[in-house]
Amino acid sequence: GISKLAVHALLGPVLDTPDLRLTCHDGEVEELLGELARHHLDLVLTGQSAPPNPNLRLSSERLVSAPVDWYGPARWVRRADVQAFPQALARLPVLLPTGHSVLRQRLDRWFEEQGITPQIVGEFEDSALMAVFAARGLGVFPLSRMGGEDVRLLNGLRLLGRGNGVHEEIHAICNRRGQKHPLVQRILDQAKASVFS
Repeated sequence: GISKLAVHALLGPVLDTPDLRLTCHDGEVEELLGELARHHLDLVLTGQSAPPNPNLRLSSERLVSAPVDWYGPARWVRRADVQAFPQALARLPVLLPTGHSVLRQRLDRWFEEQGITPQIVGEFEDSALMAVFAARGLGVFPLSRMGGEDVRLLNGLRLLGRGNGVHEEIHAICNRRGQKHPLVQRILDQAKASVFS
């Protein structure tokens, strides 16, 4: 349940590696941790730390805590909406992650703190799919600033506002083999050096 654009940004330091063979799996955390424990994966990126389980012998660390901004197509992001942000989210069509994501739980608390009842028109497990639907005019959506640089890939999206107080966390979970893998180390080192850590 983490932003696919943020994942792309995190993997950026290794994407130009000669003869790279990158395999990305998307799934439930428990399933991915099982694959990691069996050494079928080298690294799991998730929105939460690994649950304590001494039998799995996994290390977990928070890589990024990136602020969440709101974007939308020009149709929904007008000057008045930008000036009225975040209250404008009560009248604009809103796209959100599904309820099982950690980010959605944080957004729901933020809406409550702001006294906003969003007009939810779509919920998505895949953040990249959510961005595509937003770019096609369905509504406005939250995006981790970590992946915000890649939002330019989707033509016509504009910044609606900064969601101060909401952060998307990304945790790296490794097994012993993954901790020693040079490409995994490069990803972890680069993420720790980022301005969002």
